Amino acid sequence: MLDRRVADFAQAIAGIGDGATILLGGFGGAGTPLGLVAAVHAAGLKDLTVIANNGGSAEPDLSLWLAAGQVRKLVCSYPKSKLNTTASFSELYLAGKIELELVPQGTLVERIRCGGAGLGGFYTPVGAGTALAEGKETRMIDGREHVLEKPIRADVALLRARQADRLGNLTYNMAARNFAPVMATAAELVVAEVEEFVEPGAIDPEAVVTPGIFVDRVVLKGAPR
Repeated sequence: MLDRRVADFAQAIAGIGDGATILLGGFGGAGTPLGLVAAVHAAGLKDLTVIANNGGSAEPDLSLWLAAGQVRKLVCSYPKSKLNTTASFSELYLAGKIELELVPQGTLVERIRCGGAGLGGFYTPVGAGTALAEGKETRMIDGREHVLEKPIRADVALLRARQADRLGNLTYNMAARNFAPVMATAAELVVAEVEEFVEPGAIDPEAVVTPGIFVDRVVLKGAPR
C-alpha cells in the first residue's frame, strides 16, 4: 500500500547530502517548513545552494543555516528582511563568504515553473538593460529587449502544507501556499512538513493543490526530530 508518510524528521531528510541544491518554500514567515529547516541545521549539512523567496526573516528559519555557515550560495528575490534580527546574510555577503544570485520575484517563480515543466527557459523584459541581464542572452521581441532566463531545478524541495493524505496529496493554508506548488514540480526529492494527516479521499480532489505524484515524503509538524 502506497504510503509517503515518514515517522520523524530524520527520515524526512535522509539522503540529502552536502552540496545539495534546495528549493525552500516560504514567503517571509508564511509557509516556511521550520521543522525541516531545523532538521537540516541539526544534520550539519554544508555547502548548500538555497533557492528561496527571501534570505530569512528571523530564527528559526533560513537564518539558522546562514548563521551556521551552511549555505554556499543563495538564489532569491529579497536577500535581507527588516525582520532579520541576525543580519547574518549581510555579514556573510560583505565578508565574501556567500554567493548571491538576485532574481526578480516573478522571474524566480517562472524559472522554477519552467524547470518543473521541462522547458528550456523563457524570454522576459524584466531586468533588460540592467546589471541583472549581464552575461545573459537577449533578443528584441516586438521592439522591446528581452532577457533569456534559464530554468531552475533542484535536488530537493522542502515545503510546508496544511494537510496531506498517505498518498502525498497536499493542501495549503492561504498565503502559506506561495511558491510550494511550483517548487514541488522542480526537484528530484520533494518533502513536505504538514499540519495534519487525513485519510485518502478526505481531501476533495478539486481542493488538492499539489498532487501526490510530485511528493516523495510527508512528515507531521510535531513529529520527533
